[in-house]
Amino acid sequence: MTRKRDDEGTRSRAGVPIDPPPSKDCHASHRCPADRRWHPGRRHAGRGRPPTETLTPLLQQALPNVQGKTFTSVIVNLPPGARAAPHRHGGAFVYAYVLEGTVRSQLDDKPDSTFRPGENWVEQPGAHHVLTENTSSTDRARLLVVFVADTGAELKVDDPHG
Repeated sequence: MTRKRDDEGTRSRAGVPIDPPPSKDCHASHRCPADRRWHPGRRHAGRGRPPTETLTPLLQQALPNVQGKTFTSVIVNLPPGARAAPHRHGGAFVYAYVLEGTVRSQLDDKPDSTFRPGENWVEQPGAHHVLTENTSSTDRARLLVVFVADTGAELKVDDPHG
């Protein structure tokens, strides 16, 4: 995919914005200048808080046969003991595949499930992802996550903090 840099970020050949990867100090629960489109309402993990996930964008491409939809793939890195804030992915269909480590996940009011390398799950549009955590206190976990979403839509919206 050919990419060019402009004032709005990187764009694919199809003109779809591709945000740069998060900085080393940027976590998915914080809005960092370098990756402002990936997740709103982010915050850096601080003392007393468990670490949170970081994202590395891989590909964002408009689907040529589905008008108004975009395919986006990212690697989600969960350091030891990391836990993501409860969130939703709006109208996106989400596929998650465990590359490394062990991840506990819970959607809506269903029981939580534990996933190991090679295992996967899907999230239907509008699902509430109430739990995502690395179950290990010593080893990282990594996921390949794929979104099919409306072009330009936010891919993750953390629950408001009460």
